[in-house]
Amino acid sequence: MKTTSYNPSPVEVEFANIINQLQDKISNQLSDNNIIKVENKIHEDNPMVKFYLLDNDGDPHEVVLKIIQTPDKF
Repeated sequence: MKTTSYNPSPVEVEFANIINQLQDKISNQLSDNNIIKVENKIHEDNPMVKFYLLDNDGDPHEVVLKIIQTPDKF
């Protein structure tokens, strides 16, 4: 299937939604951090899912996942 739109592409949006839905499973796999908040900007040009974490020492951290589909190579 050829991608006709990249801003955002359907596959970028789908990946961002899947990652957002997996936040409980991701949280369970983190050994020293807890997810305290998730910010979703799924319909931006390049969708973003930002995780706000709190480690065992009480220090805050942020992890940003930016989803970018490269152009099709046909």
